[in-house]
Formats: sequence, C-alpha cells, structure tokens
Amino acid sequence: MRLLRSTDLALRVLMRLAVAADATPTTRQVAADMNVPYTHTAKVVAELQHLGLVDARRGRGGGLALTGEGRTASVGAVVRTFEGDGDVVDCEGPTPCPLNSGCRLRGALRRAQEAFFAALDPVTVADIVSDPTAPLLLGMSRGPGPG
Repeated sequence: MRLLRSTDLALRVLMRLAVAADATPTTRQVAADMNVPYTHTAKVVAELQHLGLVDARRGRGGGLALTGEGRTASVGAVVRTFEGDGDVVDCEGPTPCPLNSGCRLRGALRRAQEAFFAALDPVTVADIVSDPTAPLLLGMSRGPGPG
C-alpha cells in the first residue's frame, strides 16, 4: 500500500509541529522545511486544522501549533482520514471487473488494508517523534524567515 502525498505530508507536518516546543512556525516555513510546495502544505494544514489537530493563527505572532488532540492523535486515524475508506482496488469502476461476482481478492485486500490501519491505530503522533526522530526534525528547521 502506498500513501497519498497529502497523507505523507500531513503526518510529517504533525511530526514537525510536535517538536516545535514553544515555536510557532508558519505554513510557509513548514513547507520550506519539508521541501514541498506551499500550496500543497496549506491545503493539508487547513484539513489538519479542521480536524482539530493543528491550531493556525494568522498575522503577526501567528503560526502553527499542534493541539493536545494532535499530540495524542492516532496515526491510524490520521491515515484513514486522509486516505479515505475506499477499497484498495476499484472493482466497480467504469469498466467493472468480470470476476467481481466470485472474486476473493477484494476481500483479502480489504482485510490487509484493515490490518494496516489496525497496526497504526495504537501509535500516536507523540510516539513517532521520540528519539532518534526528534533531533532530526529539529535539525530540519530553517529558523524564522519570511512568513
């Protein structure tokens, strides 16, 4: 299974903010730290804010901060939200699979997908930023810059 770019970025943004301590980097700073386009980062941050995982404040003294809920968020829940709960394969698409009525692959893939999510459910954002990851994340920061 391969994660969408937005899912990967959402997890990395949460990780970056989890080690920010009292700093409140801007979306533009986080995008630069992650070496990803600002527009893509802004969309992901907006969704994370909507989910209550990130607090985003505009203007002077503004920036991004991880909420308490964001720190304890389940990685599995975040991945589910960004990936959606659709099947791994599209058996019903514009050209339905001729094996659809008797195929066992779809069920096996669904079980594998659920096992993937289940393995991530007990892991929190706080868990994935513990050492040795935290120092690496802190080293990524380019410091204050134009926001």
